[in-house]
Parts: sequence; structure tokens; C-alpha cells
Amino acid sequence: MRPSVLRSLVLTSLLLALAGCANTPANDPIEPFNRQIYRFNQAADKAVIKPVAETYRDVVPSPIRTGVHNFLSNLDDVVVVANDLLQFKITQGAADATRLLINSTFGILGIFDLATPGGLPKHNEDFGQTLGYWGIGPGFYLVLPILGPSDLRDSIGRLGDGQINPIWQQRDIATRNQLVVTDTVDRRTELLSTGEVLDTAALDEYSMLRDGYLQRRRNLIYDGNPPLPKYDDE
Repeated sequence: MRPSVLRSLVLTSLLLALAGCANTPANDPIEPFNRQIYRFNQAADKAVIKPVAETYRDVVPSPIRTGVHNFLSNLDDVVVVANDLLQFKITQGAADATRLLINSTFGILGIFDLATPGGLPKHNEDFGQTLGYWGIGPGFYLVLPILGPSDLRDSIGRLGDGQINPIWQQRDIATRNQLVVTDTVDRRTELLSTGEVLDTAALDEYSMLRDGYLQRRRNLIYDGNPPLPKYDDE
């Protein structure tokens, strides 16, 4: 989960909490099981992932961390471009492909993000959104071990993205594992400050993340303009 993703989830969740409810009820029929996985994820994060991320933040200089983050984000742009095209977002796909080309060459494999200040911002597109574009519903809410919030459609989407993502296409197992660990630590490091907001929130953290995730994914599927929910009395 990218840092901007969790920040969006936190903001969306807080807004939903203030409003009293989400626009649509959460489809969470296996909530007891999901809560068990959520507690496992929290324990794993507290025991291993968060301490490693904090050490990484405190020991590695900021310029190096930024370069690593940019490099990993550049690899992710391969997935973004592919899903742009699968959703027939031709103009955005051309812009994202140009971004990938600039950062991969002049930016030295993406270590330096030259495209963003040049007017080519990063977009968020994945195979879960592509399935939604083609009319596949989200299914029920699902918490994945370590990976966190998802739903049935997005879980399948992760498998599709794995067929494109350069990290998972690495044939050398040692290199692939190093990239996966580095990506996990990078993501968690960027989320340290956001996690403090959740830790201090006087609300059900599980429900906050669930409702925020589902609402955010709905907005992404419809590019920020989801249809109004239909009620029984209509």
C-alpha cells in the first residue's frame, strides 16, 4: 500500500466517521475472520515491520531513501501504463509512458523523479481498477495477511498486476526477494506518521480502514465521479 493510499484512507475514514456512516453499507460477511487477520497484521507490524521501518528511517539518509522510493515508484509505473491501456485511457497512458521513459533514462532508472516537476504526475491505476472498468463488481471485503485491506476483485487484481510488475518478474529469486523486502520497508517508512493518526483515533480502527478503503476504491474505479447509490424506496 502506497503512502498516499493510506493517507487517503485515513482522511476518507475520518470524514465518513464524522458523517456518521458511509454512502453504502460495507459488504463484509466474513468480518470475524477479517478481524483475526487484521489483528495478526497489527501484531506482525508491531513486532517486525514497524521497528525495521523506524530503523531504516533513522539510519539511512533522506536523499538515499528518496532515491529508493523513486526507483520503486518507477517500477510501479510499468503497471500503471499497462492498466491505462487496458482501460482505454489513451491520453493518460501516453503521458504515463512518457513519464516512465523520462525517469528511466534521464532519471537513472527512476532514482531521480524528473517527470513530476516537468508536469507529468504519477497516476494510480491497477488491474483491480481495470476489472471494475469492465464491470466486475468488488465482491466482499477481504483483509489479506500482511498486505492489508482488499476485496475479492482487488485480490484477483493483485495477481494480474504481478504478471506485469518488474519486481515479481525477476527470475533471480534472491534479487526478487530483496526488492520485495525493500519495497515493503519503503512503504511502511512512508506511513509512520500516518499510523500515529490511527493509533490515537478514538474509533474502531478496523471499521475506519475498511470503510475508507472501500470508498476510496469506488472513487478510483469511477475516476472520482461514482454514481449515486440507489435506495429501496426509489
